[in-house]
Amino acid sequence: MEIKLDSLRGVRVGWALTGSFCTLEDAIAQMEIIAAAGTEILPIMSPYCFSESTRFGTAEDFNSRVEAVCNKEILTTVAEVEPIGPQGLLDILIVAPCTSNTLAKIAHGITDNSVTMALKSHLRGGKPAVLAFATNDALGGAAQNIGTLLARKNIYFVPFRQDDPRNKPRSCIADFTLIPTALAAALAGEQVQPLLV
Repeated sequence: MEIKLDSLRGVRVGWALTGSFCTLEDAIAQMEIIAAAGTEILPIMSPYCFSESTRFGTAEDFNSRVEAVCNKEILTTVAEVEPIGPQGLLDILIVAPCTSNTLAKIAHGITDNSVTMALKSHLRGGKPAVLAFATNDALGGAAQNIGTLLARKNIYFVPFRQDDPRNKPRSCIADFTLIPTALAAALAGEQVQPLLV
């Protein structure tokens, strides 16, 4: 599916980030592209992603960059994100990066933090959500959760691939450069293909 970024102009996007810290740079780079296309982005972070500094960067740096791109404060609590669905605040929600822990919670209906509540609240209105996962366990323990979510209505995936088959044979990562395409496809009710890249 070929898209033009103009097709995303005016779209209200919820962008939830979880603790796959090695992919935060890729997520923010795509967030900048989506914002430049004229979308309105509501940033959401899991408490862990919001508060932890790692070898990939400080929490303060990532948080300030996300807020600068979105021109909004990051939502980090269940109470802050719960109105998303009832008030119809978004057209689409993306979780990027999405950890295997978050995939498991979504697959099993666990709503215990800002990201899982935002997704649950958004989906109650029958609107699309997109997952861009990054996990060392995609072809292991997380595979059953990915399979469950592939069959779930209104859940779409950013196409993914093995990122290091020789050294990490179960690891997969979404192609973050396909986020704009995946968002446009999901808004049209389609799963962008091919799913495996």
